[in-house]
Amino acid sequence: MIVKQYKKHQEIINYLIIGVLTTVVSLVIYYALVCTILNPENSLELQVANILAWIGSVLFAYVTNRKFVFQSKSQEVIKEFTSFVGSRFLTLLADMALMFLGVTLCHFNDKTIKLLSQIIVIVANYILSKCFVFNKKKKNESA
Repeated sequence: MIVKQYKKHQEIINYLIIGVLTTVVSLVIYYALVCTILNPENSLELQVANILAWIGSVLFAYVTNRKFVFQSKSQEVIKEFTSFVGSRFLTLLADMALMFLGVTLCHFNDKTIKLLSQIIVIVANYILSKCFVFNKKKKNESA
């Protein structure tokens, strides 16, 4: 029963697992930076920590999404990676805007806002990855 349900929803379950792990990677990098060398009360340093966390998490996410979630067999790895990074860049801009609004303008706790922002980003990243980056239907039509 459980195996049958897993097989039926394998992609979304794997995405959620990888999404949680990617979020952990992002948060660990972010928290490590703001708890050691960068000051989150300085808006520039806040964004530097955010960008470095993004870079680490995008690299992790591409490899794991390609292999475990969307099981891409595409030979056009550079094109796929570029599309992946481009879509993630869009959600980085959204993340940065949410951090600026929540932390810099509204003075909420940076760690709380970062966590809330990640929830929004995970959903947006799935939609972009499913529809534009690892779209098997689109790739089958062009083959």
